[in-house]
Amino acid sequence: MAIETKLRIHNIIDKAALKFGSEAWVLKERDKQRLEIQSLSRLLGISKLDRERNQSVWDKMGVQNTVLEIQRYQQKWLQYLERMDINRILKQALSTCKPKGRRNTGRPKKN
Repeated sequence: MAIETKLRIHNIIDKAALKFGSEAWVLKERDKQRLEIQSLSRLLGISKLDRERNQSVWDKMGVQNTVLEIQRYQQKWLQYLERMDINRILKQALSTCKPKGRRNTGRPKKN
């Protein structure tokens, strides 16, 4: 399959799924590293052993950083939530439910 076709499929399916799901989750450093280059290097047939730089892969494919696109999408979503009317259920749920502290690490204790 041609690289252009693979890239179109990547843009249509992969990015759409990532953007849709990114509204609800926090983007951690580990996730950023995986998302940055993993899917594009697979399309080009580049392995980690080839030690190819991320920027060179983006230049070869002619695409932007996926992580930056997801972060922009999340910012748009938050701006949309801020503009929502206070009577909307989603706005009420997000304004009242604010987590405090951190979770305990490890496996939960048996009672």
